[in-house]
Amino acid sequence: MNPPSRTRIKICGLTREQDVDCAVAAGADAVGFVLYAPSPRFVDAARAAELARRLPPFVTPVLLFVNASLDAIAAACQAVPGATLQFHGDETPQFCAEVARQLHRPFLRAARIPTVGKGSFNLLEFASFYSQAQALLLDAHVDGYGGGGKTFNWSLLPPSVDAHLVLSGGLDTANVIDGITQLRPRCKSLAVDVSSGVEVRKGIKDPEKIHRFVAAVRTADERILSLRE
Repeated sequence: MNPPSRTRIKICGLTREQDVDCAVAAGADAVGFVLYAPSPRFVDAARAAELARRLPPFVTPVLLFVNASLDAIAAACQAVPGATLQFHGDETPQFCAEVARQLHRPFLRAARIPTVGKGSFNLLEFASFYSQAQALLLDAHVDGYGGGGKTFNWSLLPPSVDAHLVLSGGLDTANVIDGITQLRPRCKSLAVDVSSGVEVRKGIKDPEKIHRFVAAVRTADERILSLRE
């Protein structure tokens, strides 16, 4: 596999205008809005639309759903034009594909990877089931739904996955370089998704942490590029 040299970055769980603006200024490629009411980072479709209107061209809004109905997803898509969908619940391959077909939107599918001692997970099989996904988002399996800010053992993932991957789950400035270094050679391309790792509290981002995280990702890219030369 020969993935591109630049790791794409998504900042997720945004709830405030200043956090959206900071993510854009720092160089994020995408920002995520959590449309799942039990989440402490929840925003409704109308609020997501307000925040998404601040985005410049080529920064993608991502709408995170957990077992939402087609009608609810369609309404959110109408409110936030151009959004990518992220399914983070028990959505089947058939449901995801049908929603994407009807709404003409790409989708990400979250894979809930068990942490050490909590069983195994067949990522290759999962990738085959969700082959129509734009990418698979790898997150640690926690009780309930949505991101739990926990990491999983990256070294246990298959050595080669024929899919675009998004590494998530407990990422921060201290560990993202190692995560990128381990996973970049294993997939078509690699992106990273951070939420709690750039927060002062749930739903409230820290500008300095966002900028440091983006800088760490770019450092990882430079190191990988230097190894190839």
